[in-house]
Amino acid sequence: MAPPTGQDAAGTEGSRRLFCYNGGFLRDRRLRRILTLAGYRLRMGLPGPEDAVAIWGDSPTAHRGRAVAARRGAALIRVEDAFLRSLQPGRAGEAPLGLLIDRTGLHFDGSAPSDVETLLMRHPLDDTALLDRARGVIARMAEAHLTKYSAVDPALPVPDPGYVLVIDQTRGDASVRASSGDRARFLEMLAFAQEEHPGARVVIKSHPETARGFRPGHYGPEDAGGRITLLSDPVSPWALLDGAVGVYTLSSQLGFEAILAGHRPRVFGRPFYAGWGLTEDEDPVARRSRRLTRAQLVAGAMILYPTWYDPFTDSLCEVERVIDILDAQARAWREDRQGWVAGGMRMWKRAPLARFFGTVRPPVFEDDAARARATGRPRMVWASKAEPDDDATRVEDGFLRSRGLGAELVPPLSLVTDDLGIYYDPSRPSRLEDMIARRATLRPDQELRARRLIAALTQGGVTKYNLGGTLPDLPPGRLVLVPGQVEDDASIRLGAGAVRTNRDLLDAARAANPDAVILYKPHPDVEADLRPGAVDAGGLADIVLDRADPAALVARVDAVWTMTSGLGFEALLRGVAVTCLGAPFYAGWGLTTDLGPVPERRRARPSLEGLVHAALIDYPRYHDPVTDRPCPVEVAVARLSSGRIPHPGLVNRSLSKLQGLMASRAHLWR
Repeated sequence: MAPPTGQDAAGTEGSRRLFCYNGGFLRDRRLRRILTLAGYRLRMGLPGPEDAVAIWGDSPTAHRGRAVAARRGAALIRVEDAFLRSLQPGRAGEAPLGLLIDRTGLHFDGSAPSDVETLLMRHPLDDTALLDRARGVIARMAEAHLTKYSAVDPALPVPDPGYVLVIDQTRGDASVRASSGDRARFLEMLAFAQEEHPGARVVIKSHPETARGFRPGHYGPEDAGGRITLLSDPVSPWALLDGAVGVYTLSSQLGFEAILAGHRPRVFGRPFYAGWGLTEDEDPVARRSRRLTRAQLVAGAMILYPTWYDPFTDSLCEVERVIDILDAQARAWREDRQGWVAGGMRMWKRAPLARFFGTVRPPVFEDDAARARATGRPRMVWASKAEPDDDATRVEDGFLRSRGLGAELVPPLSLVTDDLGIYYDPSRPSRLEDMIARRATLRPDQELRARRLIAALTQGGVTKYNLGGTLPDLPPGRLVLVPGQVEDDASIRLGAGAVRTNRDLLDAARAANPDAVILYKPHPDVEADLRPGAVDAGGLADIVLDRADPAALVARVDAVWTMTSGLGFEALLRGVAVTCLGAPFYAGWGLTTDLGPVPERRRARPSLEGLVHAALIDYPRYHDPVTDRPCPVEVAVARLSSGRIPHPGLVNRSLSKLQGLMASRAHLWR
């Protein structure tokens, strides 16, 4: 019987004692933690018949565990990295996001059955929901360019299409030994590739560990020449597979991904994915008589077989969450790997920005554009400081920012980068507009993720600043909320129409809703005396809601009238009708009543889920203040909802007070 799984399994009386004789089990904290959560208690000493012994695959120390298990009558548990392991290889020091815990055999050794082989042979694999999940996994891996080690860059060029792909592996690897691989076998595979594709170019893809100098491969520069090239750059395997006309492998996981990409690879070994009717097998496994679809193979090998781990919640999870995590980490690595030079950043913003965008190399801060360009690094600039013709990537706060105000110098959990424009400037296209248009059609997995995100936001009462507050009793009648804004804010200067002040907004809302109860909520920055925009709303609004909880308030009203406020977007999430007198990013897509100058180019008609996917999943980057790591949006929402966020220090709070005193002279400090 399998041990219990899930976080509650850790330390329970029913967990199974697991003895190990490999120092890696004791040194690797992540490895120990995943095994604990999977229901095992790691121990030293000698096991009894009811215990189990852990070995790491077919490592050089595995014989110790096999010998002890045989002598003591204990079960043998074989542990290996999961198929989506991490950003970098384990030899680079990165912890895994999942394990393969096999009670029967080794997944890469076709000479004997393993748990994954038995699962693929015997499990029905016919549940519609399971197969839909599998199709979503394939699509998301391809879209995010994820692989076992996902530090790959889709922007790197791959050869022109029409080549044959031959996949190298590291010398001495256990999976190579299990498939009787050696230099001669790899040369034979290369010869087959040339013979079966006469005249075609041949691309040999080096293993990531070979490219990093950790372990040698079977091919080298001496094998290149003529129509054969050696490729060691960290290109996207999905882009590489897209241009291939044939794929040759011994037992590499890239052969598995070739199946997912639509290939029928020629396999010279006995990996777990061979023998199911999806490969051309040079050395067939007679036991594997079943014929599977790609979705069935993924359902078994990626969803049912591995034990996946979420480091942000310290719990076991499903493969979809691991994809979320790797997607966020891979995006940060790809965007930051060359290092940034940043301009227009106030001093207090530099440390948070370095945490966001310094995941590979620390950013350099340089306001002079000529000197910044001379560094050779990609440039970024705070959006409000960018000149209209500046070609730098623009940076701005995201839509789920923090628990506290930016004007109070509270660091953000999310920032957006835009290489076309910026979301609050409708006078020019932005990257967000492109993303919204693309999300007019969603796959089932994307729609489900967006729907779950909306539920988490609304149920957790999460908004942009999450200031909390009270909510007084509201009178009966039709309630129309008018959110005040900072009147010199860039979103007003660039995105407002004829109505550009809070007073004019109140007048317009009252004129259009003469019988409604008008509720006016001042902007938090204005309430804190940090930004201009104060208005005497007593004669224009029925109720002025100072320091009211925006999440609770939006959930109670019937409609929102706004110029460009983000509160309009938060109202849409809660099913509230929104009328826009300006052109915020969420206007013009058929989800709002638009009275402002909406750009003609916004012709797509996404669902609310499509808008949310673009604005909250695709567009921003998120950084977890607890683990200090790039994270998916769901982690940021959980932190904002629970309040588990470090607070800014005394220096930040003092500076914010000074800003407040100087609010009337904003040009001196903004």
